[in-house]
Amino acid sequence: MEVITSTSALRYSCFIQSPINGGFSQRNSVTYQSCLSTSPLQLRSLIVRPKSRCSRWFVSCSSLPKSPDDASSDQIAVLLEVDGVLIDAYRSGSRQAFNIAFQKLGLDCAKWTEPIFSDLLRKSTGDEERMLALYFNRIGWPTSLPTNEKDKFMRSVLEEKKKAFAEFMSSKSTPLRPGVEKFIDDACDEGICVAILTASSKFGEETARSILEKLGLERMLKVKVIGKEEIEKSLYGQLLLGLGKFSGLDEELSNEASKAVAAEKKRIAEEVASMLKLQVDINTGTPESLREIVAALRAGAEKAEAPICNCVLVAGSQPAVAAAEVTGMSCIVLRNSLTSRAEFPSAIAVMDGFGDVDLTVSKLRLTLSRSSL
Repeated sequence: MEVITSTSALRYSCFIQSPINGGFSQRNSVTYQSCLSTSPLQLRSLIVRPKSRCSRWFVSCSSLPKSPDDASSDQIAVLLEVDGVLIDAYRSGSRQAFNIAFQKLGLDCAKWTEPIFSDLLRKSTGDEERMLALYFNRIGWPTSLPTNEKDKFMRSVLEEKKKAFAEFMSSKSTPLRPGVEKFIDDACDEGICVAILTASSKFGEETARSILEKLGLERMLKVKVIGKEEIEKSLYGQLLLGLGKFSGLDEELSNEASKAVAAEKKRIAEEVASMLKLQVDINTGTPESLREIVAALRAGAEKAEAPICNCVLVAGSQPAVAAAEVTGMSCIVLRNSLTSRAEFPSAIAVMDGFGDVDLTVSKLRLTLSRSSL
């Protein structure tokens, strides 16, 4: 039963809900490894059929160590965010991109200096549309602009800004953060799986992948990239987010699982999330950005073939830190130009960058071991 070809440490358990007290009891459990030689006919026998119309069943999954020996090993996986970790150019790049957008739209009176940009960024808490509204409310909107077209105008500015920003971030003159290449090399040399999260980048996945190319081909071949496609193929994406198709899964099991999840996901969201060591209420008010990052973290753990408890996220943004907390994944924060004064109480460590005085592979191991005491 091959659900995720890159993950060999998953357990599929069938639960049945009591029609009396609503509690769940495990009726059948099977590991991924034992399923590799299992035929579709045998797999169908693993599905728990309800004995009455009041009973309900669902399939749950969780990342597990591949063997008892692996559970106690020091093997870890490192997930790197793109924003603020691989590259720290959002502040300077955004200001420059906004000014280019203003020029292209003929807004000669609009130019953001560093003090203006800093003030708008602080007052808007990073919401770019609100930054524009605050600015033009202050200096005045274009005289030829009808009042009912302000939203359309701001969207056009943001579209031009996005193009200019993508060019800036992809430029060879925009460097990676000092020390990140050595950190990745050292981790790979020690057998640590390194995964880079492009799907959750606020730059957009295409720009994030162009930033990734700055690592060089040889280094790129050593790391795993977690984009939208990898999320769709992950067990989390398929079963809980309803993305894509189950790969290699028996058609009957796929259909029945999809129907069960669709019918019950709101009512049993907390139970399913709890089994996955999550505290997020799936599809019941979770912000979309947080949901996407959680999915990227789950897919990253699956791609690395490591349980969540053996994974650590190196984050550069508040949303990524929040997603790590929700997922139950350890998180180390690298401060950057946007988060230099922010507090991260849920992180196990906060550092200023890569290198001997900051984050190295040995310090990462030491920090993880201390946090687990």
